[in-house]
Amino acid sequence: MKIYTKKGDLGDTSLLGGQRVPKSHIRIEAYGTVDELNSQIGVVLCSFLVAQEELKEIQDQLFHVGSHLANSAESNFKLDPIPQNWIDALEEKIDLMTKELPDLKNFVLPGSDIANAHCHVARCICRRAERLSVALNHQENEQVDPLIISYLNRLSDYLFTLSRFITHSKGTTEVVWQSR
Repeated sequence: MKIYTKKGDLGDTSLLGGQRVPKSHIRIEAYGTVDELNSQIGVVLCSFLVAQEELKEIQDQLFHVGSHLANSAESNFKLDPIPQNWIDALEEKIDLMTKELPDLKNFVLPGSDIANAHCHVARCICRRAERLSVALNHQENEQVDPLIISYLNRLSDYLFTLSRFITHSKGTTEVVWQSR
């Protein structure tokens, strides 16, 4: 099987249900950003040896989220729903890490080490995926499962907390933002 099909050479692509849309469509931006996030989480995985199974599970979940975003409302293609327990599990993991962290009294900047910085990049990509999903949801004839938006919101919180946890675990110091 060849990796290239040439079907997208004129700037359009197929959604899961077969509908053709321009590659610039906000739905493509949304699930493309989820794919980018998944890749960045892979970079975090390579740079930090804690939370490996959690991050691999999140990568699997992001494929599921991306599939939902790649499936238009007009499609007959049915997917398993996004479960609430994914969000609940992220909250539990956030709470567990937070118990080990010093209280957050200031804004922190990315960059206490490379793993922390990569985690912050993942957080920013996650926020962009969330914004695009919200924007898609506001388009006429488009729908996004509200749990996808909640999941992405909580995942960005998880990634922020993980960035702090990485710094704490390595014994390095968070970079505190100093107001001018």
